[in-house]
Amino acid sequence: MVALVMTATRTVRAVPPTTLGIIAAKRDGQELTEAWIRWLIEAYTRGDVPDYQMAAFAMAVLLRGMTAAETAALTLAMRDSGTRAQLPRDAARPALDKHSTGGVGDKVSLILAPLLAACGARVPMISGRSLGHTGGTLDKLEAIPGFSVDVPLAAFEQAVERDGLSLIGQTADLAPADRKLYALRDVTATVESIPLITASILSKKLAEDLDVLIMDIKVGRGAFMRSLREARALARSIIRVSKLAGLRTRALITRMDAPLGRAVGNALEVKEAIEVLQGGGPADLIECSLALGSEALRAGKLARSDAHARTLLSRALRDGSAAERFERVIRAQGGEPSVVRDPARLPLAPVRREVLAQRTGYVHALDALAVGQLALRLGAGRELAGEAIDPAVGLILHKKPGDRVRRGEPLAELHTREPEDAAREAPVLQATYRIGRGPIRIPSLVVETLRS
Repeated sequence: MVALVMTATRTVRAVPPTTLGIIAAKRDGQELTEAWIRWLIEAYTRGDVPDYQMAAFAMAVLLRGMTAAETAALTLAMRDSGTRAQLPRDAARPALDKHSTGGVGDKVSLILAPLLAACGARVPMISGRSLGHTGGTLDKLEAIPGFSVDVPLAAFEQAVERDGLSLIGQTADLAPADRKLYALRDVTATVESIPLITASILSKKLAEDLDVLIMDIKVGRGAFMRSLREARALARSIIRVSKLAGLRTRALITRMDAPLGRAVGNALEVKEAIEVLQGGGPADLIECSLALGSEALRAGKLARSDAHARTLLSRALRDGSAAERFERVIRAQGGEPSVVRDPARLPLAPVRREVLAQRTGYVHALDALAVGQLALRLGAGRELAGEAIDPAVGLILHKKPGDRVRRGEPLAELHTREPEDAAREAPVLQATYRIGRGPIRIPSLVVETLRS
């Protein structure tokens, strides 16, 4: 359950600028000043504040909440704890980025970054790795032979200007306070705090020197935000704080009860992203990419309307320009660009096993969380930071909710390293499907859109 406490604070004017005084003030529900927050973050980044005191501060924030002003101050202090990208202002080529809160089969960043670049934007995208049942963009990119996500900031800036995009991981000097604090929150049960989540996301995105940020906030069984109430709370927090920080931000809340697309697993998801960039791919993945892309182009003033934006995006998929941009970024970052034209060059798992339907009917549900956990057990993800992953393993979902299925027909296909893995997980995957007699209505993927 995500902590929804947002504004349970009262203003105080006379707290000494000491770590203990700041922790006590927040513990007692007082509103911290911008100066106190900045002092704390600077001291923590230098190593003058020990982890145990910062953990106490994080817990106080989790329990007492923060106002929008406090959260903005925390966000900017974390942004300023390290180096920031410096992109020239260019209204004709706005700097756009997208961030997702994570989901099963979510490979939209691999599609959207080259797609927006093909439509005239610059996309300075700094992404993360998988943790738990949700996948990470960096792990997917590293499934491409030779691709390096470790790019110095100067080279990152040059690539964005030259190629229109660059896809990297967080560097050691980019928002280092966030790196330290996130690692601490992960082991102190303070991840589920709306103000801390907001500051973590936006501190990195503001360091990219963006004009526009599009948030994809997943909600449902396979998402970090399980309820619409939680998703809305995070969306509103990010919108408010972005406005205070001077960043145009829009947030789409999208469903994550079933996996997005049909591929789950790093190399398999890269292959599916390439299919979309070449004008094919599953309908739900295309719709998510177009919905987010339309918001980005309109917010960046590259499109007049949703219809205009979708025309531009669809054209870039059809004419090959989006795929060409993906080849360009792969080449620039040391990868093998031929995978775009020949995805068979991506890592392949040695064992494949079909999972068959036991009855005829319609797929009524497919548990995204269970699918993500299954992929994690195969080695496609990690439970702890730093764990190695297998880029080749995963699964292909032949049937999704709403699809008609006959008894004995393949529901899905497991891609595993060992036969024992496939034998163990086949009945588990079969049990994640719920098949009913009649057809069902599939709700819209986009639940709602929030704009500042």
